[in-house]
Amino acid sequence: MFNLVVCYENGEGTEKDLEKAFYWYQKAAENGNKDAMNNLAIYYENGKGVEKNLEKAFCWYQKAAENGNKVAMNNLAICYENGKGTEKNLEKAFYWYQKAAENGNEAAINNLAVCYENGKGTEKNLERASYWYQKAAENGNEVAMNNLAICYENGKGTDLAKAFYWFQKAAEKDCIRAMFNLAMCYENGKGTEKNLEKSFYWYQQAALNGNEVAMNNLAICYNNGNGTEKNLEKAFYWYQKAAIKDCIKAIFNLAICYENGKGTEKNLEKSFYWYQKAVEKNHIKAIFNLAMCYENGKGIKKNSDKAFYWYQKAAENENIDAQFKLGLYYEEGNFIEKDEVRAFYWYQKAAENENKNAQNKVGFCYQKGIGIEKNEFKAFCWYQKAAEQELSDAQKNLGLCYQNGLGIEKDEAKAIYWYQKAAENGDKEAQFNLSVCYKEGIGIEKDEIKASYWYQRATEQNAQYKLRFFYKIGKGVNKRLEKSIYWFKKAENESLSANKWIENALKYEKVKFISYKELKNAEPLDVGGFGKISKATWTKTNNYVICKQLINTTYIKNDMLDAFIHELKMHLHLNYSDRIIRCFGISLGNLNIFFYIAFL
Repeated sequence: MFNLVVCYENGEGTEKDLEKAFYWYQKAAENGNKDAMNNLAIYYENGKGVEKNLEKAFCWYQKAAENGNKVAMNNLAICYENGKGTEKNLEKAFYWYQKAAENGNEAAINNLAVCYENGKGTEKNLERASYWYQKAAENGNEVAMNNLAICYENGKGTDLAKAFYWFQKAAEKDCIRAMFNLAMCYENGKGTEKNLEKSFYWYQQAALNGNEVAMNNLAICYNNGNGTEKNLEKAFYWYQKAAIKDCIKAIFNLAICYENGKGTEKNLEKSFYWYQKAVEKNHIKAIFNLAMCYENGKGIKKNSDKAFYWYQKAAENENIDAQFKLGLYYEEGNFIEKDEVRAFYWYQKAAENENKNAQNKVGFCYQKGIGIEKNEFKAFCWYQKAAEQELSDAQKNLGLCYQNGLGIEKDEAKAIYWYQKAAENGDKEAQFNLSVCYKEGIGIEKDEIKASYWYQRATEQNAQYKLRFFYKIGKGVNKRLEKSIYWFKKAENESLSANKWIENALKYEKVKFISYKELKNAEPLDVGGFGKISKATWTKTNNYVICKQLINTTYIKNDMLDAFIHELKMHLHLNYSDRIIRCFGISLGNLNIFFYIAFL
């Protein structure tokens, strides 16, 4: 009778007929065949050859299990675990998993290990979990192999080499989760040597088999060129595939693609849509980005109330950028009532989370007493934290602290150090402050060339030169500062005509301009009373050239640029002979100092 069922079920020797297969399974089950009982339950569970009926499925699994069918024992446990056809009961699920496992059912052995690992229906016991995973893995169960690898990766007695071994075994047996985990091992060098090409391969295998997290990671590989050639279009394709399968990270990444036109045409409306989808899944960065969309009208009509609402949501979920943004909102009274106490609160939250802009703001609040009692020492400490993170504004503020003894002992040398750092990072006020220090010899030896250089850098950024150079200006400093500003402005006006002359000389090809970067292997040759001579290789021709830079020009003229032009004009008016080295071009050195170039 049982053999007849198999013929109808598989279409062996007759036409496939699931209704007749069901009929004969039922006959066999009613006659006490335990295997037929289990198969009859499967038909009821899946609606094969009969209407789906989970209660009857449970009933026949139970009969088969009680009659010693180990597959039915595992299936009965699954019914108890998930409440299929009966009330959910984890203790009974554990009992039947254990019975099936003790009878050698491979699936049950793995399921029993899962119960021990997670404390389902029994007390949590990682040693027992590992034991049963090992048993199932050694019996060839690929899911157990993957789970055993996870135990070796994260559990007691971590062994990354063994974790890698079992991930690899499971992946080779087509366990999709193991393919993903193996890719992670190769990507991060866990239990094996780092290999981005192999990582890419296994992400691809897992992605092609439907693993949405692998799809997202495969997209990242294409986006960054990890283990494969960079391809933004393919990155977009896989982000989209993963997003459609509800991978939260991919949903967020897809929104970024649409926002920036990465791998697809820029579409702010679609970007907003996908940010919104990510927000529905509580993706914190997406919440912040959604707020930015509302604030700036990106893909949606501007809405300040909604922007504030979502910034607040993100901030409450520990998004550092949102915390800083809320501080700005409250400090400036943007779209909400101004509240300096709340502004300070959010700045401090972000600052404690290492946001350098917030650290600088907290320093400023302590310095000025904004939303908190004034405390110059704390102001100094927070400026220092932000400055050490390379924030130019904080570096300048730290320089001011050292310059004026604000919260720290006065130290002009340290003030110069931090002004220099800030100036090199592009802070225009620090550039101006540094130029004054070099001009007046404040905390450093006087150097008019460097003073001029930093003043020029500041003017290029349209710096406003107010008497706020020092927070507390000592006696006599006011006059020095006013004198410096007068000198700089005079120098600026006088250099306009000189700069114009050079522009015209280049424009009408009286002289060539040669990039300083094209001059290599410079060697000093000689120094005279008014100039330095060096030899260099001009990389465009591979010829040696002579470079002359004027020095000590204050003895000739008040302005170095004028002195340079004076000598250059003399060269351009000479009737060259074999005895005179011909001036070929001019260049601009590291400190914006002109020098002229001649062939050897």
